[in-house]
Amino acid sequence: MAAEKEPTVIKKYANRRLYHTGTSTYVTLEDLALLVRNGEEFVVYDAKSGEDITRSVLAQIIFEEESKTGQNLLPIAFLRQLIRFYGDSMQVLVPRYLEMSIDSLTREQHTFRNHLTEAFGANAFGAKAMEAMEAQTRSNMKIFGDAMRMFAPFTSAAGQAKAGAETPAAATPPASELDTLRQEMAQMREKLDKLSRKG
Repeated sequence: MAAEKEPTVIKKYANRRLYHTGTSTYVTLEDLALLVRNGEEFVVYDAKSGEDITRSVLAQIIFEEESKTGQNLLPIAFLRQLIRFYGDSMQVLVPRYLEMSIDSLTREQHTFRNHLTEAFGANAFGAKAMEAMEAQTRSNMKIFGDAMRMFAPFTSAAGQAKAGAETPAAATPPASELDTLRQEMAQMREKLDKLSRKG
């Protein structure tokens, strides 16, 4: 079995210059963005301290791309919600959820493009297509909510038991899975709003 190719090492110097050790040349953030698009793995180290600064350099690349006209992939509402998750008990789950979502989109992008083109023709990425994407996002959030309930099954059971004690069983039928999920999401949203107001 062939060994996996080691990622290319990029060194960042104090003068902010980036040195590509594979080609022995200086590169720009735009060059690194091209490497990412071409699927080439790399790591960036601070030349003086040896610290791995790959994350901050990738964030810089995103910032540069976002500053270009018409290149906004990160909606303001998304950025605000992301900021709210910092320091929250949900923080530990966010990176994995985002990784799973982007991995799923990456795997399915060709199928997704084809479906959109078939459904909406030349206007495949117009308003109707965006509505379809929003519906898919809502579906993904429901799946995420279901997954979250798996981390706190006893809390959910206790909440349902308490609700059952307060309301006679004969008076109303037991809440459906969907209703329970909506209640939990509403409570979660309320907690997040309180935290954001405190911040």
